[in-house]
Amino acid sequence: MTGKIAISFTVNDERVDGNPEPRMLAVDFLRDELGLTGTHVGCEHGVCGACTIMVDGVSARSCLLFAVQLDGSDIETVEGLASPGDMHAIQRAFSRRHALQCGFCTPGFLMTVREILRNRPLSTDEEIRDLLSGNLCRCTGYDHIVKAVRDLVDERDGIVRVR
Repeated sequence: MTGKIAISFTVNDERVDGNPEPRMLAVDFLRDELGLTGTHVGCEHGVCGACTIMVDGVSARSCLLFAVQLDGSDIETVEGLASPGDMHAIQRAFSRRHALQCGFCTPGFLMTVREILRNRPLSTDEEIRDLLSGNLCRCTGYDHIVKAVRDLVDERDGIVRVR
């Protein structure tokens, strides 16, 4: 198949129209065509999670999707979490708990956490670690990330813990 394909979808509550090549990856379309560079290109094999976005409310690796597969979908990227000067609760928790160092993996973690907070009860730290295991971080050792997610789960569930 050659030529470009017309697509239309919503990204961060804005309608987007484009004409990508059939084999252009979603991550490349988001970064290069739309300027949404918060979605990072890591391994390009779906292993590291740095390119995680939400597609119709479900986390997905944008390095494993073609841009044409986004047609008709509702996409959320890390840029859609908050507006300048108004961080999302997930971003605040990561900052408060020092859950990032170099920051390369952070957008993928933020989007993964967004989904699991919506869909999972997360009663133990082991469950949190398990659900985050698809995202790789080479800097933090994960302890601070797990603490940030635990804070968010407790806040969501109305639990007060002495820290």
